[in-house]
Amino acid sequence: MTVYVVQEVRGRNVLDAERFGKLQLLMPEGSQVVLSSGPTTKRLKKKLKDFNDDDYLLLAGDPVVIGIACSIAADNNRGFFKCLKWDKMEFKYYPVEVDLYQKGEIDG
Repeated sequence: MTVYVVQEVRGRNVLDAERFGKLQLLMPEGSQVVLSSGPTTKRLKKKLKDFNDDDYLLLAGDPVVIGIACSIAADNNRGFFKCLKWDKMEFKYYPVEVDLYQKGEIDG
């Protein structure tokens, strides 16, 4: 199991996420998509090529980079990915599952 940390953020302690898997950083602190998303997309595709049902995304950093990472993870895994959501009251991460296709499920 791997926890893909989308981007390093100064001052943010992500060690609680280690209980979900080995941490792997995707993008260094300060990386941003400015004029072209191409280089970032290429880098994330390479690093997320083995993303599967057992893995998580830790959504930190530039929102555009987060969006690209979620898209690639879902594309690599049949529309399904898990991410970790920080609970500032409990000071720990909780898993959230995202299934883009939700076949057969109807909202309320």
